[in-house]
Amino acid sequence: MCSSDLTTIRPVAGLPLLHVDHAELTGAKQVVKSFFDKMIATVALCVFGPLLAVIAIAITLHDGGPVLFTQTRIGKNGQPFTLLKFRTMVPDAERLKQGLAALDEGDGLLFKMRRDPRVTAPGAWLRRWSLDEFPQLFNVVLGEMSLVGPRPPLPVEAARYGDDVRRRLVVRPGMTGLWQVSGRSDLSREDATRLDLRYVENWSLALDLQVLWKTGTAVIKGHGAY
Repeated sequence: MCSSDLTTIRPVAGLPLLHVDHAELTGAKQVVKSFFDKMIATVALCVFGPLLAVIAIAITLHDGGPVLFTQTRIGKNGQPFTLLKFRTMVPDAERLKQGLAALDEGDGLLFKMRRDPRVTAPGAWLRRWSLDEFPQLFNVVLGEMSLVGPRPPLPVEAARYGDDVRRRLVVRPGMTGLWQVSGRSDLSREDATRLDLRYVENWSLALDLQVLWKTGTAVIKGHGAY
């Protein structure tokens, strides 16, 4: 039973979510979500394998740099893992970032810049259509990520979490989520965190399917893709 003083119904990203005080994604729910994630990710890798190969060749031919960009992120229960993405910036992007610090449009933790000069020509196209995220399907198959979930935080972000925000870490981070279909990079860190917590508190397989459907629309519109 849900007491009325602990429950509110509020639309989030066009989805009518029921907010409750305590997150619970264990037992059968966790098994169902894990099976669904790995099954869909495996099928997607088989179907899009040729496209991934073409993208890898395009990145290599452009500047001869590495195909993948890897970064340590924090996953379920605070465990670090290596997140995979197609490289969309020049090989020495981290060194060049120091000279762009004054143009940072982010929140101090995540560097954001709408017209980042470090982004390569293939990278701009990959970002526009979110194709740079495809290697994360391997993270899903390995059980490090989910198709849908909270945004995977950097270690420095997770280290600042209070007890309330740490609820984000009771589930695996997602390739997409409520933050993805609600503005992506245009969202503030506070808004993205609020949406992540809302997802954790309201998880269902139906919600995952709705978010996946809305992700397609968000990618086509390109809002916040930079």
